[in-house]
Amino acid sequence: MGLQPLEFSDCYLDSPWFRERVRAHEAELEKTNKFIKELLKDGKNLIAATKNLSAAQRKFAHSLRDFKFEFIGDAETDDERYIDASLHEFSNFLKNLEEQREILALSVTETLIKPLERFRKEQLGAVKEEKKKFDKETEKNYSLLEKHLNLSAKKKELQLQEADNQVEQNRKHFYELSLEYVCKLQEIQERKKFECVEPVLSFFQGLFTFYHQGYELAKDFNHYKMALQINIQNTRNRFEGTRSEVEELMNKIRRNPQEHKRANHFTMEGYLYVQEKRPAPFGSSWVKHYCMYRKETKKFTMIPFEHRSGGKVGDEELFVLTYCTKRNTDTIDRRFCFDLEASDRPGVPVTMQAFSEEDRKLWMEALDGKEALFINLNRANAKREGSAQLDKIGFTVIKKCISAVETRGINDQGLYRVVGVSSKVQRLLSLLMDAKTCNEVDLENSVDWEVKTITSAMKQYLRSLPEPLMTYELHGEFIVPAKSGSPESRVNAVHFLVHKLPEKNKDMLEILVKHLANVSKHAKKNLMTVANLGVVFGPTLMRPQEETVAAIMDLKFQNIVVEILIENHEKIFKTLPDATFPEPISMSVSPPNAPPRQSRRQGQRIKRPLAVYNLCLELDDADSHSSPREDTPTGSMDSLSSQSPTPAFSSSPPGLLDGNHLIMDSGDLAGWTTNLPSQSRPSMVSWMNTPSANPAATNTAPSTFFFPNPATGSDRAVESIAHRKARAVYPCEAEHSSELSFQIGAIFEDVQFSREPGWLEGTLNGKRGLIPQNYVQFL
Repeated sequence: MGLQPLEFSDCYLDSPWFRERVRAHEAELEKTNKFIKELLKDGKNLIAATKNLSAAQRKFAHSLRDFKFEFIGDAETDDERYIDASLHEFSNFLKNLEEQREILALSVTETLIKPLERFRKEQLGAVKEEKKKFDKETEKNYSLLEKHLNLSAKKKELQLQEADNQVEQNRKHFYELSLEYVCKLQEIQERKKFECVEPVLSFFQGLFTFYHQGYELAKDFNHYKMALQINIQNTRNRFEGTRSEVEELMNKIRRNPQEHKRANHFTMEGYLYVQEKRPAPFGSSWVKHYCMYRKETKKFTMIPFEHRSGGKVGDEELFVLTYCTKRNTDTIDRRFCFDLEASDRPGVPVTMQAFSEEDRKLWMEALDGKEALFINLNRANAKREGSAQLDKIGFTVIKKCISAVETRGINDQGLYRVVGVSSKVQRLLSLLMDAKTCNEVDLENSVDWEVKTITSAMKQYLRSLPEPLMTYELHGEFIVPAKSGSPESRVNAVHFLVHKLPEKNKDMLEILVKHLANVSKHAKKNLMTVANLGVVFGPTLMRPQEETVAAIMDLKFQNIVVEILIENHEKIFKTLPDATFPEPISMSVSPPNAPPRQSRRQGQRIKRPLAVYNLCLELDDADSHSSPREDTPTGSMDSLSSQSPTPAFSSSPPGLLDGNHLIMDSGDLAGWTTNLPSQSRPSMVSWMNTPSANPAATNTAPSTFFFPNPATGSDRAVESIAHRKARAVYPCEAEHSSELSFQIGAIFEDVQFSREPGWLEGTLNGKRGLIPQNYVQFL
């Protein structure tokens, strides 16, 4: 379990547990600050000390290996897991450098030291300053409040009113500062992953470029770097979407905290001052308690808590409430007071003081006291009402928009990301949603409506539905498989849940997802990959019923669900799921008597390949483009590429490292390699997932198997195995997104040897992935 989210509504309660969670976030940021400081020190040693270079690299490797990012919520996406594992992977790269290397280029300062120092000073330093302000304001707020509550009720009304105004202004300022501090804490927690890893990634790119003896390792790293860049970019895109949602929620709560009160099992909770009577002549004292009350059981709980003493928590006291009575100022020299009586102490009332008259009224209402004022605090759960419906007009609107987009703008860059002018979008929606004018609107041929206006109108219509297309009821169930399980089990779970949707919802979802799949096929021109479409349509198709920070943190998993729908739409919508909900598939299931999945020869890695070929950038896939430049956050793929001072190869093919096109089509790349000088061709062939000059011997296969020998490493050997077919002789369940699942008898096309010993690459049902070499027989 990672760090608990900091809810904005808790800023107004300022409970002991809220303070505990804030301290946990502060401790994690301090740990990150120390880690970055140590990493910077090690990086400078690499530049300054040639003789101690080897020792400095080992220390640097240890620093990377021993640190682990914490995450907010209860699960991470695959991209975040790969980012978390990246530091350990970097450490492994350094451990393979056994001999003294050449001096690092001066660019290391620009690619590693300065970005980390800038992040530490500008981001972590800003959080420290916010913490000082927050601590200072806490002390000021509660000191002034206590002083204010000690005012005599006999003072002039004007003086009391001025004092009330002063306290209220101070309280608002404190809540404002608390909201901003909480938002900043969580923003840095999410930001630090890519802000810390990105400079390290750039450093490693430069490091292996300048190391002649590490050339083979640099090729592997370059491949890993490209995959990690996609992970970072996906994480960054999700962060941008999450941040805007968090800021919107914070502004809603700032405008009206009561309407966004979180639903919990307590009828009322908050701070009260409790009168503690002492024997004469000492009088009485007032002690601040955090109080919670449940109307169903009439149980009242009090916990003494003092903010100014470092958050010291006292012993909990619990009693059953008998009655509650308002205390007037003619019976006690304090305002905002009321009496409670416990069932085990009849005739001995406990006097409590609220922070204000409004606060007292809320407590009186909750405690069923006299003069209670009833206020509905559960309006946050009221269903959103909109004019959009899943009726005949609704289907017509969506179909007209989709038809227009596919006719006029399927190749427009940033499709669905570039937004239209709000006034035009509203005007188009009003025409489309009116039965009288809907059929008269010609979107396919009219130049009056831009493509971005049409796409924005379609998204706005879907967001305006009374509940999201994938329903509130199934929202949590859709999120669960996105957080865990194998790729196959995720698809099966989503497949099952889609068929639980109401018929109209499922029909509308099928129309939309089929269209999005078509959009993704044109990603080479419109730059809208499946991942980018997931970022855009995740919040549109899925939405939690209660808006909280914890729910917003699940936005990234909503995106994953949409990606699964797009990539598997034929199976999900055209076939029926299993009759029962699919059980999570074990990550280590193998068929009985099946041969080993991978070579165990000494010297080879025995774990499964993380990404032998770049799954996110398949050479023939439409997803080979990053997001459009105008919507890519600062420091995205373009900035990552630009930070590397020297390309990985002495001569690069045109477009290979282009900012918007990380890699070109396989046909272009193959043509480029054939034009290379003969001495440089083997390295590029190896880079294209072909066997190395000395591949590891694979496990002995059954005598009926026939495998071409890849040992030559020449172009002829590569050509001899290209476009071969193979049949599965054992069933296999994928344990990673880069692998294929298949049953006995499955036919693979375009089978080639992978750079990972013991593995092949092939295509099954239009999907390309890894195949255990001794699970198949060549045809």
